Amino acid sequence: MYRTHTCGQLRLADAGAEVTLSGWVQRVRKLGGMTFVDLRDRYGITQLAFDSENDAALCEQANSLGREYVIQVDGKVIERTSKNSKLATGDIEIAVSRLTVLNSSEVPPFTIEDNTDGGDDIRMKYRYLDLRRSCVSHNLLLRHRMTMEIRRYLDSMNFVEIETPVLIGSTPEGARDFVVPSRMNPGQFYALPQSPQMFKQLLMVAGFDRYFQIVKCFRDEDLRADRQPEFTQIDCEMSFVEQQDVIGLFEGMAKHLFKTIRGIELTEPFMQMPWSDAMRLYGSDKPDLRFGMQFVELMDILKGHGFAVFDNAAYIGGICATGAATYTRKQLDQLTDFVKRPQIGAKGLVYARVEADGNVKSSVDKFYTQDVLQQMKAAFDAKPGDLILILSGDDVMKTRKQLCELRLEMGSQLGLRDKNKFACLWVVDFPLFEWSDEEGRFMAMHHPFTSPKPEDIPLLDTDMGAVRANAYDMVVNGVEVGGGSIRIHDKQLQNKMFELLGFTQQRAEEQFGFLMNAFKYGAPPHGGLAYGLDRWVSLFAGLDSIRDCIAFPKNNSGRDVMCDAPAPLEPKQLDELNLVVDIKEKK
Repeated sequence: MYRTHTCGQLRLADAGAEVTLSGWVQRVRKLGGMTFVDLRDRYGITQLAFDSENDAALCEQANSLGREYVIQVDGKVIERTSKNSKLATGDIEIAVSRLTVLNSSEVPPFTIEDNTDGGDDIRMKYRYLDLRRSCVSHNLLLRHRMTMEIRRYLDSMNFVEIETPVLIGSTPEGARDFVVPSRMNPGQFYALPQSPQMFKQLLMVAGFDRYFQIVKCFRDEDLRADRQPEFTQIDCEMSFVEQQDVIGLFEGMAKHLFKTIRGIELTEPFMQMPWSDAMRLYGSDKPDLRFGMQFVELMDILKGHGFAVFDNAAYIGGICATGAATYTRKQLDQLTDFVKRPQIGAKGLVYARVEADGNVKSSVDKFYTQDVLQQMKAAFDAKPGDLILILSGDDVMKTRKQLCELRLEMGSQLGLRDKNKFACLWVVDFPLFEWSDEEGRFMAMHHPFTSPKPEDIPLLDTDMGAVRANAYDMVVNGVEVGGGSIRIHDKQLQNKMFELLGFTQQRAEEQFGFLMNAFKYGAPPHGGLAYGLDRWVSLFAGLDSIRDCIAFPKNNSGRDVMCDAPAPLEPKQLDELNLVVDIKEKK
């Protein structure tokens, strides 16, 4: 056999045992007549010892080993003279009696260690080497543990795992589809699913009242730290449920994961916050509640005092950073530059310090009396040593989003966004529709199958913008980890939704006819939720990006630099697919 034990298994209690180990050479060190080799596999590292006095040829063989050679050794477990408390196996080493090189290796392009010298691009090109690093392999092992616990939990709740198709029809509403040409049906295309939405609803019609699937989904959209063109959802659907039934069950799953994976017991119910409150108090539908700094609107206090920037604003709001009055002018100028970045877009920043005597010193003092500034201080309940930061603008929602970015930046600068602290909540009562300036019409905020709140159904004919959705998102530490809704199960209401969203009857029939036909045969009330597995894993691993919890991710341009994909097709393949490539120059 190649090994009797793994490289992370042996302890001092095994001293005297004859063992066989196999793995990769991480490091070779020569100290006098001794040679030490660190042998690594995914379970850990074990030190091998070669003594030239006992076997000079064997020691010389060890000296010839290179990094990442695959070797097998036989030897005896002995107690280490110089112990290493940083290794689980640091109390022992193997006195090697036989060494076999199973495979040699070229010198790798970067060091296979936690603190590697490889940059992102080179590590992605040689991802199979990057995955040997324990800090990366740990994330995949964490992902495995989480998927096992998810399956156990859902199985215990009578959910059935069912696979749905990967090649489906395109639904242009929402994000862009990845499309796949059909050779057997010239000029026609499949799409890769953005989610199994319609199929899981059909499974409810079919009587599978609790479905789940850990499923690959695809969206052709611009990438960022928490997005990849292909991602994994924990996709779930339930029949005969209302909103609180779904929230209760999947809040239970979240608590189960926190307990079994992170050892954190969450006993209190998660907060439920209406979308309107989240936007008013935090400027975000995924607020980070690990710290305070709620927005305070200052229109009544600061308007009408001759400061044109505020007098002409549609919104004036601010945050109070506790204990930050010590910020220097240079730091405040940096904050001003931060909010003026193009991706944030504020025109400037007003600040006010609460001094030790309780007076307020502001960057716009000449426009405001101390009495007005004291009213502002009282609105924040600010104390001496606090710093008030204020933004204003012509667009209420846009300015709140700018203030949100400032709040998050201050939370980071003040050390309030601890990755080992978790704040969970449900954001509920989203708008059912959102206005698109580009399209010149209302569009579904989530998807066209989301049910309106029953009490808001009459507003569909009179005030579409005021209709609330029977929808809910789970947010942890400012990250949306999942969301869902109660679906429309009534055919007439679903037809009404299609009509309001600008679908002709023909177009609705072409894209969704099979679902509408199914609704004729007794669709039960149903709803569901999809968690983002990649986001959950990155959250628990304390990562800023989901890339390092995916085995083979794409880069920020959507490319797989290891496989060099996407790539052009051979002319023969294009002919078989009846495709002609005509690349247009970017304007």
